[in-house]
Order: sequence, then C-alpha cells, then structure tokens
Amino acid sequence: MRHAKRGRKLGRDAQHRNLLLGTMAGQVIQHGRIKTTAPKAKELRGLIDKLINTAKKDDLAARRRAVKVLKDKTIVRRLFEDVAPDLDDRNSGYTRILKLGPRLGDGAESVYLELVNHTAE
Repeated sequence: MRHAKRGRKLGRDAQHRNLLLGTMAGQVIQHGRIKTTAPKAKELRGLIDKLINTAKKDDLAARRRAVKVLKDKTIVRRLFEDVAPDLDDRNSGYTRILKLGPRLGDGAESVYLELVNHTAE
C-alpha cells in the first residue's frame, strides 16, 4: 500500500526522476516556460517553489543546495540574480500551468509550465 507516499514516479527510478526534474527546473529558470506533460509539470511545480524560496535567502549554503539540484552554475546564477528578486513580493505560487490539450502522438495531456512573471514572446 502507498499510504502517505507523496510524489509521482513518472515511470522512472529515483535517480532518473531526480535528474529529469532537476534538468526541467533548470530549463524553466533559464527560459521562463517549458512545454511538458501534466504529471511532470505538477511534480516540477513543488521543486521550483522550493528552489526559489531557497534562492531568496541568497547565502552560500543556499547556492550550494541549488547547485546540487540544478547542476549548472550559470542557471543557479540566473536563479539568484534574476528570478528570485523578481518574485520577492510573493510567498509561494511562483509557477502557473496552462493546459494545451492532448498531445498528437500518444494523447498525453500537454501543458505549459511557466513562471508567473514570464512575459510571452
């Protein structure tokens, strides 16, 4: 039984899932918005919120925690210098999910996951 077990497995083992979510979080921070499936977006939402809350502290320990997840120092720098200060007035809810409908290949629910301060191009 899965009583009190949080999170989605996404059809991957733990190591693959953590790397996938870390990479996707980096892409959201870098580009402001990504197109993905609904379960991945819902799982990624919490990780991005935690990363932004960590980045608001802006100390060395917070940077090291962010590098541990994101694996790229340029994305961490963007998170701490651009993204977190822009969202400083909010306590949570840094992302939004916009539904796009089913994907053509397999019918999976496609969504945009974007930062709330992202401006559409």
